[in-house]
Amino acid sequence: MSFVEKYLTYDTLVKILITIGIFLLFVIFRKIFAKYIFKIILRLSKKTPTDFFTHLLTSFENPIRWFFIIIGIYLSARYFPYFNHENPLFLKLMRSSLIVLVIWGLYNFSSSSSLLFRKLNNRLNIEIDQMLIPFLSKTIRFIIIAIGISMIAEEFGYDVNKFIAGLGLGGLAVALAAKDALGNLFGGVVIITEKPFSIGDWIMTPSVEGTVEEISFRSTRVRTFAQALVTVPNATLAVETITNWSKMGKRRISFHLGLTYDTPKEKIEKIVRRIEELLRSHPDIHQETIFVKFDQFNESSLDIFLYFFTKTTNWGDFLTIKEEINFKIMDIIEEEEASIAFPSRTLYVSSDSETKAVKDRA
Repeated sequence: MSFVEKYLTYDTLVKILITIGIFLLFVIFRKIFAKYIFKIILRLSKKTPTDFFTHLLTSFENPIRWFFIIIGIYLSARYFPYFNHENPLFLKLMRSSLIVLVIWGLYNFSSSSSLLFRKLNNRLNIEIDQMLIPFLSKTIRFIIIAIGISMIAEEFGYDVNKFIAGLGLGGLAVALAAKDALGNLFGGVVIITEKPFSIGDWIMTPSVEGTVEEISFRSTRVRTFAQALVTVPNATLAVETITNWSKMGKRRISFHLGLTYDTPKEKIEKIVRRIEELLRSHPDIHQETIFVKFDQFNESSLDIFLYFFTKTTNWGDFLTIKEEINFKIMDIIEEEEASIAFPSRTLYVSSDSETKAVKDRA
Protein backbone atom coordinates (compact mmCIF):
# COMPACT_ATOMS: atom_id res chain seq x y z
CA MET A 1 0.00 0.00 0.00
CA SER A 2 1.45 3.35 -1.03
CA PHE A 3 1.82 6.40 1.20
CA VAL A 4 -1.02 8.20 -0.60
CA GLU A 5 -3.35 5.24 -0.29
CA LYS A 6 -2.49 4.86 3.40
CA TYR A 7 -2.83 8.48 4.56
CA LEU A 8 -4.96 10.20 1.91
CA THR A 9 -8.20 8.27 1.86
CA TYR A 10 -11.53 9.60 0.65
CA ASP A 11 -12.70 10.45 4.20
CA THR A 12 -9.42 12.15 4.97
CA LEU A 13 -9.61 14.24 1.82
CA VAL A 14 -13.19 15.27 2.67
CA LYS A 15 -12.11 16.36 6.16
CA ILE A 16 -9.22 18.40 4.74
CA LEU A 17 -11.58 20.14 2.31
CA ILE A 18 -14.02 20.83 5.18
CA THR A 19 -11.15 22.26 7.21
CA ILE A 20 -10.14 24.60 4.39
CA GLY A 21 -13.77 25.51 3.72
CA ILE A 22 -14.47 26.42 7.36
CA PHE A 23 -11.37 28.61 7.57
CA LEU A 24 -12.17 30.39 4.28
CA LEU A 25 -15.77 30.87 5.43
CA PHE A 26 -14.63 32.70 8.56
CA VAL A 27 -12.21 34.78 6.51
CA ILE A 28 -15.18 35.82 4.37
CA PHE A 29 -17.24 36.51 7.52
CA ARG A 30 -14.40 38.73 8.72
CA LYS A 31 -14.46 40.80 5.54
CA ILE A 32 -18.26 41.06 5.55
CA PHE A 33 -18.22 42.15 9.19
CA ALA A 34 -15.53 44.77 8.58
CA LYS A 35 -17.16 46.17 5.45
CA TYR A 36 -20.85 46.14 6.30
CA ILE A 37 -21.98 44.93 9.73
CA PHE A 38 -19.51 46.91 11.81
CA LYS A 39 -20.23 50.15 9.93
CA ILE A 40 -23.99 49.69 10.47
CA ILE A 41 -23.53 49.04 14.20
CA LEU A 42 -21.16 52.01 14.47
CA ARG A 43 -23.67 54.27 12.71
CA LEU A 44 -26.43 53.16 15.12
CA SER A 45 -24.16 53.74 18.16
CA LYS A 46 -23.62 57.35 17.15
CA LYS A 47 -27.35 57.97 17.66
CA THR A 48 -27.07 57.15 21.38
CA PRO A 49 -26.96 60.03 23.92
CA THR A 50 -23.30 59.34 24.81
CA ASP A 51 -20.15 58.42 22.89
CA PHE A 52 -19.43 55.49 25.19
CA PHE A 53 -20.59 52.75 22.80
CA THR A 54 -18.93 54.44 19.84
CA HIS A 55 -15.56 54.48 21.61
CA LEU A 56 -16.11 50.90 22.78
CA LEU A 57 -16.89 49.61 19.30
CA THR A 58 -13.99 51.50 17.72
CA SER A 59 -11.61 50.09 20.34
CA PHE A 60 -12.70 46.51 19.69
CA GLU A 61 -12.85 46.74 15.88
CA ASN A 62 -9.48 45.06 15.19
CA PRO A 63 -9.79 42.50 18.04
CA ILE A 64 -13.20 41.41 16.67
CA ARG A 65 -11.70 40.95 13.19
CA TRP A 66 -9.02 38.68 14.62
CA PHE A 67 -11.69 36.89 16.68
CA PHE A 68 -13.12 35.50 13.42
CA ILE A 69 -9.67 34.19 12.46
CA ILE A 70 -9.15 32.48 15.84
CA ILE A 71 -12.60 30.88 15.80
CA GLY A 72 -11.96 29.76 12.21
CA ILE A 73 -8.65 28.16 13.26
CA TYR A 74 -10.28 26.41 16.23
CA LEU A 75 -13.24 24.99 14.26
CA SER A 76 -10.98 24.03 11.34
CA ALA A 77 -8.70 22.13 13.71
CA ARG A 78 -11.65 19.99 14.85
CA TYR A 79 -11.96 18.54 11.34
CA PHE A 80 -8.29 18.40 10.40
CA PRO A 81 -7.43 14.70 10.36
CA TYR A 82 -3.76 15.01 11.29
CA PHE A 83 -4.20 17.17 14.38
CA ASN A 84 -5.69 16.53 17.80
CA HIS A 85 -7.83 19.59 18.58
CA GLU A 86 -8.04 18.51 22.23
CA ASN A 87 -4.30 18.94 22.65
CA PRO A 88 -3.80 20.86 25.96
CA LEU A 89 -1.20 23.21 24.48
CA PHE A 90 -3.51 24.04 21.55
CA LEU A 91 -6.42 24.77 23.88
CA LYS A 92 -4.21 26.96 26.06
CA LEU A 93 -3.07 28.90 23.00
CA MET A 94 -6.68 29.40 21.89
CA ARG A 95 -7.80 30.64 25.32
CA SER A 96 -4.72 32.85 25.60
CA SER A 97 -5.47 34.32 22.18
CA LEU A 98 -8.97 35.26 23.31
CA ILE A 99 -7.51 36.88 26.44
CA VAL A 100 -5.08 38.86 24.28
CA LEU A 101 -7.97 40.10 22.11
CA VAL A 102 -9.95 41.27 25.15
CA ILE A 103 -6.89 42.98 26.65
CA TRP A 104 -6.14 44.56 23.26
CA GLY A 105 -9.63 46.01 23.04
CA LEU A 106 -9.60 47.28 26.62
CA TYR A 107 -6.15 48.80 26.06
CA ASN A 108 -7.45 50.66 23.00
CA PHE A 109 -10.53 51.74 24.94
CA SER A 110 -8.38 53.06 27.80
CA SER A 111 -6.62 55.38 25.34
CA SER A 112 -9.90 57.27 25.03
CA SER A 113 -10.43 57.27 28.79
CA SER A 114 -8.90 60.76 28.91
CA LEU A 115 -11.77 61.96 26.74
CA LEU A 116 -14.27 60.07 28.90
CA PHE A 117 -12.83 61.59 32.08
CA ARG A 118 -13.06 65.07 30.59
CA LYS A 119 -16.67 64.58 29.55
CA LEU A 120 -17.48 63.17 32.98
CA ASN A 121 -15.77 66.18 34.53
CA ASN A 122 -17.79 68.63 32.43
CA ARG A 123 -21.15 66.88 32.70
CA LEU A 124 -21.19 65.95 36.40
CA ASN A 125 -19.02 68.84 37.67
CA ILE A 126 -16.62 66.35 39.24
CA GLU A 127 -13.39 68.13 40.10
CA ILE A 128 -10.82 66.09 38.19
CA ASP A 129 -7.60 67.99 37.65
CA GLN A 130 -6.51 68.17 34.00
CA MET A 131 -3.10 66.84 34.99
CA LEU A 132 -4.68 63.87 36.76
CA ILE A 133 -6.68 62.72 33.71
CA PRO A 134 -3.77 61.44 31.52
CA PHE A 135 -2.13 60.02 34.65
CA LEU A 136 -5.29 58.00 35.42
CA SER A 137 -5.51 56.88 31.80
CA LYS A 138 -1.95 55.54 31.83
CA THR A 139 -2.54 53.87 35.19
CA ILE A 140 -5.61 52.07 33.79
CA ARG A 141 -3.56 50.88 30.80
CA PHE A 142 -0.83 49.56 33.09
CA ILE A 143 -3.39 47.67 35.21
CA ILE A 144 -5.03 46.17 32.11
CA ILE A 145 -1.68 44.87 30.80
CA ALA A 146 -0.73 43.49 34.24
CA ILE A 147 -4.05 41.65 34.54
CA GLY A 148 -3.69 40.25 31.00
CA ILE A 149 -0.16 38.95 31.65
CA SER A 150 -1.23 37.33 34.93
CA MET A 151 -4.24 35.63 33.26
CA ILE A 152 -2.08 34.23 30.46
CA ALA A 153 0.51 33.06 32.99
CA GLU A 154 -2.22 31.30 34.98
CA GLU A 155 -3.44 29.68 31.76
CA PHE A 156 -0.02 28.09 31.23
CA GLY A 157 0.17 26.87 34.81
CA TYR A 158 2.37 29.54 36.37
CA ASP A 159 1.46 30.44 39.96
CA VAL A 160 1.31 34.23 39.92
CA ASN A 161 0.97 34.40 43.72
CA LYS A 162 4.27 32.55 44.17
CA PHE A 163 5.89 34.85 41.61
CA ILE A 164 4.70 37.92 43.55
CA ALA A 165 5.94 36.35 46.79
CA GLY A 166 9.31 35.78 45.13
CA LEU A 167 9.44 39.44 44.22
CA GLY A 168 8.86 40.22 47.89
CA LEU A 169 11.99 38.26 48.85
CA GLY A 170 14.07 40.22 46.39
CA GLY A 171 12.23 43.46 46.97
CA LEU A 172 15.20 45.22 48.51
CA ALA A 173 17.44 44.47 45.53
CA VAL A 174 14.72 45.54 43.11
CA ALA A 175 14.09 48.74 45.07
CA LEU A 176 17.79 49.62 45.06
CA ALA A 177 18.12 48.87 41.36
CA ALA A 178 15.02 50.90 40.50
CA LYS A 179 15.60 53.68 43.02
CA ASP A 180 15.49 56.47 40.44
CA ALA A 181 12.43 55.04 38.70
CA LEU A 182 10.57 54.68 42.01
CA GLY A 183 11.67 58.18 43.02
CA ASN A 184 10.22 59.60 39.82
CA LEU A 185 7.00 57.60 40.28
CA PHE A 186 6.48 58.84 43.84
CA GLY A 187 7.46 62.33 42.70
CA GLY A 188 4.67 62.13 40.13
CA VAL A 189 2.23 61.02 42.84
CA VAL A 190 3.27 64.00 45.00
CA ILE A 191 2.75 66.40 42.10
CA ILE A 192 -0.66 64.87 41.34
CA THR A 193 -1.89 64.94 44.95
CA GLU A 194 -0.53 68.33 46.02
CA LYS A 195 -1.39 69.97 42.66
CA PRO A 196 1.26 72.71 42.59
CA PHE A 197 0.35 73.18 38.92
CA SER A 198 -1.93 71.83 36.21
CA ILE A 199 -1.46 71.13 32.52
CA GLY A 200 -1.35 74.45 30.69
CA ASP A 201 0.03 76.41 33.68
CA TRP A 202 3.04 78.69 33.39
CA ILE A 203 5.57 77.59 36.01
CA MET A 204 9.11 78.55 36.99
CA THR A 205 11.55 76.32 38.86
CA PRO A 206 15.34 76.31 39.25
CA SER A 207 15.38 73.75 36.41
CA VAL A 208 12.95 75.18 33.86
CA GLU A 209 10.41 77.89 33.07
CA GLY A 210 7.53 77.43 30.66
CA THR A 211 4.11 75.87 30.11
CA VAL A 212 3.31 72.39 31.45
CA GLU A 213 2.31 70.05 28.60
CA GLU A 214 2.27 66.57 30.12
CA ILE A 215 3.00 64.57 33.26
CA SER A 216 3.82 60.87 33.10
CA PHE A 217 4.98 58.23 35.56
CA ARG A 218 8.61 59.25 35.12
CA SER A 219 8.73 62.90 34.17
CA THR A 220 6.96 66.17 33.45
CA ARG A 221 7.26 67.89 30.08
CA VAL A 222 7.48 71.68 29.98
CA ARG A 223 7.40 73.81 26.83
CA THR A 224 9.71 76.81 27.25
CA PHE A 225 8.98 80.24 25.75
CA ALA A 226 11.68 79.49 23.16
CA GLN A 227 9.46 76.52 22.10
CA ALA A 228 11.95 73.95 23.40
CA LEU A 229 10.49 70.89 25.12
CA VAL A 230 12.20 70.18 28.45
CA THR A 231 11.65 66.86 30.24
CA VAL A 232 12.17 67.15 34.01
CA PRO A 233 12.28 63.99 36.21
CA ASN A 234 9.44 64.01 38.72
CA ALA A 235 11.83 63.26 41.56
CA THR A 236 13.68 66.51 40.78
CA LEU A 237 10.55 68.57 40.30
CA ALA A 238 8.92 67.32 43.51
CA VAL A 239 11.70 68.74 45.72
CA GLU A 240 12.20 72.05 43.88
CA THR A 241 10.64 75.41 44.60
CA ILE A 242 7.83 75.88 42.08
CA THR A 243 6.43 79.28 41.19
CA ASN A 244 3.08 79.00 39.42
CA TRP A 245 2.57 82.27 37.59
CA SER A 246 -0.78 81.11 36.20
CA LYS A 247 -2.27 81.15 39.71
CA MET A 248 -1.80 84.91 39.99
CA GLY A 249 -5.07 86.76 40.52
CA LYS A 250 -3.43 90.02 39.44
CA ARG A 251 -0.06 91.17 38.11
CA ARG A 252 2.19 93.69 39.83
CA ILE A 253 3.73 96.87 38.43
CA SER A 254 6.26 98.60 40.67
CA PHE A 255 8.89 101.24 39.85
CA HIS A 256 10.38 104.61 40.86
CA LEU A 257 9.76 107.72 38.80
CA GLY A 258 12.56 110.25 39.21
CA LEU A 259 11.98 114.01 38.77
CA THR A 260 14.72 116.64 38.56
CA TYR A 261 15.73 118.51 41.73
CA ASP A 262 14.52 121.83 40.32
CA THR A 263 10.91 120.57 40.32
CA PRO A 264 8.85 122.68 42.79
CA LYS A 265 7.08 121.00 45.67
CA GLU A 266 3.65 122.08 44.38
CA LYS A 267 4.26 120.41 41.02
CA ILE A 268 5.42 117.17 42.66
CA GLU A 269 2.25 117.11 44.77
CA LYS A 270 0.10 117.71 41.69
CA ILE A 271 1.92 115.05 39.64
CA VAL A 272 1.48 112.50 42.45
CA ARG A 273 -2.22 113.33 42.74
CA ARG A 274 -2.86 113.15 38.98
CA ILE A 275 -1.05 109.81 38.59
CA GLU A 276 -3.08 108.35 41.45
CA GLU A 277 -6.30 109.63 39.87
CA LEU A 278 -5.22 108.05 36.59
CA LEU A 279 -4.75 104.66 38.24
CA ARG A 280 -7.96 104.94 40.28
CA SER A 281 -10.02 105.56 37.16
CA HIS A 282 -8.36 103.04 34.85
CA PRO A 283 -10.65 100.03 34.13
CA ASP A 284 -7.76 97.54 33.84
CA ILE A 285 -6.05 98.47 37.12
CA HIS A 286 -6.93 96.48 40.26
CA GLN A 287 -8.30 98.98 42.76
CA GLU A 288 -7.45 97.08 45.93
CA THR A 289 -3.81 98.17 46.19
CA ILE A 290 -2.60 101.43 44.65
CA PHE A 291 0.31 103.45 46.05
CA VAL A 292 1.67 106.65 44.50
CA LYS A 293 3.96 108.43 47.00
CA PHE A 294 6.84 110.88 47.01
CA ASP A 295 9.31 108.35 48.33
CA GLN A 296 12.90 109.56 48.61
CA PHE A 297 15.62 112.08 47.81
CA ASN A 298 17.87 110.15 45.48
CA GLU A 299 21.40 111.21 44.41
CA SER A 300 20.21 112.81 41.21
CA SER A 301 16.40 112.77 41.43
CA LEU A 302 13.30 113.25 43.54
CA ASP A 303 11.70 109.79 43.43
CA ILE A 304 7.99 109.01 43.27
CA PHE A 305 7.17 105.41 44.16
CA LEU A 306 4.44 103.64 42.15
CA TYR A 307 3.00 100.29 43.24
CA PHE A 308 -0.17 98.82 41.69
CA PHE A 309 -1.59 95.75 39.93
CA THR A 310 -3.29 94.96 36.64
CA LYS A 311 -6.45 92.86 36.65
CA THR A 312 -5.16 90.62 33.88
CA THR A 313 -2.35 88.11 34.32
CA ASN A 314 -1.87 87.53 30.59
CA TRP A 315 1.66 88.60 29.65
CA GLY A 316 0.73 90.35 26.40
CA ASP A 317 -2.26 92.21 27.89
CA PHE A 318 -0.15 93.17 30.90
CA LEU A 319 2.52 94.75 28.70
CA THR A 320 -0.13 96.66 26.73
CA ILE A 321 -1.66 98.12 29.89
CA LYS A 322 1.76 98.97 31.31
CA GLU A 323 2.70 100.78 28.11
CA GLU A 324 -0.55 102.76 28.14
CA ILE A 325 0.01 103.84 31.76
CA ASN A 326 3.60 104.88 31.01
CA PHE A 327 2.51 107.06 28.06
CA LYS A 328 -0.15 108.79 30.17
CA ILE A 329 2.37 109.43 32.96
CA MET A 330 4.66 111.05 30.39
CA ASP A 331 1.74 113.27 29.29
CA ILE A 332 1.11 114.31 32.91
CA ILE A 333 4.78 115.22 33.47
CA GLU A 334 4.86 117.18 30.21
CA GLU A 335 1.63 119.04 31.01
CA GLU A 336 3.02 120.00 34.43
CA GLU A 337 6.22 121.25 32.74
CA ALA A 338 8.41 118.94 34.81
CA SER A 339 11.33 116.80 33.67
CA ILE A 340 12.35 113.21 34.29
CA ALA A 341 15.76 113.06 35.92
CA PHE A 342 18.68 111.02 34.70
CA PRO A 343 21.86 110.11 36.65
CA SER A 344 24.09 113.21 36.80
CA ARG A 345 26.69 114.94 38.98
CA THR A 346 27.34 118.66 39.51
CA LEU A 347 31.00 119.64 39.97
CA TYR A 348 31.77 122.99 41.71
CA VAL A 349 35.21 124.47 40.92
CA SER A 350 36.50 127.46 42.92
CA SER A 351 38.33 130.35 41.17
CA ASP A 352 42.13 131.01 41.61
CA SER A 353 41.60 134.23 43.62
CA GLU A 354 39.40 132.49 46.14
CA THR A 355 41.96 129.72 46.51
CA LYS A 356 44.73 132.33 47.13
CA ALA A 357 42.68 134.19 49.76
CA VAL A 358 42.09 130.99 51.64
CA LYS A 359 45.88 130.32 51.67
CA ASP A 360 46.65 133.89 52.99
CA ARG A 361 44.24 133.44 55.86
CA ALA A 362 46.00 130.23 56.73
